[in-house]
Amino acid sequence: MDLPDYEYKGLMAQAWDALRGDTSNWSDRSFYRKVIETHGQPVLDVGCGTGRLLLDYLAQGVDVDGVDNSPEMLALCRAKAGQLGLAPRLYEQYMETLDLPRTYRTVLVPSSSLQLITDAEAVDGAMQRLHAHVEPGGVLVASIMTLWREGDPLHSEWEQSATRPEDGANVRRVGRTRYDPIDACEHEESLYQIIVDGNVVAEERHVRSPATRSYDQAGARALFERAGFADVTLHSGFTFEPAVPGDSLFTVIGRRAP
Repeated sequence: MDLPDYEYKGLMAQAWDALRGDTSNWSDRSFYRKVIETHGQPVLDVGCGTGRLLLDYLAQGVDVDGVDNSPEMLALCRAKAGQLGLAPRLYEQYMETLDLPRTYRTVLVPSSSLQLITDAEAVDGAMQRLHAHVEPGGVLVASIMTLWREGDPLHSEWEQSATRPEDGANVRRVGRTRYDPIDACEHEESLYQIIVDGNVVAEERHVRSPATRSYDQAGARALFERAGFADVTLHSGFTFEPAVPGDSLFTVIGRRAP
């Protein structure tokens, strides 16, 4: 299988935490923690990035591993872990070829990371690899977003900025997206800048085309069921309430048969 080069690199990786800001009150944090309490450990955080969830759970004593395909994001995660006195088990692998030394009671794919695999055949292969890493009776949990519905605009533009705490530099991202209803994928272009005293001291343009695949609720359920998961349930946002047709953000939980 020919895998794409990893996407989260350079200024995109370096700006990641600053642009996200304080994530301590994000609703998925407590939701996934309750899933872990219900379904058990060990836990795998797929697409762990710089460790937003993994380091928090590790500090709470959760037996959790992390995997990501970006060596730069993993390096940032290790640096943050060192500052906290933590030593996470981290693996640099792709979901499509996932091959870890153990299986897990709970496998998390947060932040819609599953949607970063835009090839339909490749995502089915990734789901099979995830299924193989779930212990019998364990669960796979993934957040999914429906990126576009009939009548929505096909183009969007936005701007983000934040102050980098370690040196006071301003981090700026200017982005635009285009959604293609034919391939059900969003295409994205972003300009990242580091600004010091009003001067741009570093700049990178990142083009991801396609960047993410959209799923409606039926498509997400089918994705889990094709991989062999049973008792597939869809939840509204990061709650345990059933998803309703209007939900564009929902969480899918599928169980591997005992």
